[in-house]
Amino acid sequence: MKNGKRPTRKQKQAIQCARLNPANWLVTKSLPDKLFIVHRESGRERIIPA
Repeated sequence: MKNGKRPTRKQKQAIQCARLNPANWLVTKSLPDKLFIVHRESGRERIIPA
């Protein structure tokens, strides 16, 4: 699994729109229409719209 990076302000807003807490998620891949995120503690991966 790739190491996640801290989300930018725009990415944090996208994470919040998906009803998630941005403090708990790291960004592994950022595409124009999708955001690949991974949970800081559990390692669970999700794909959300960007």
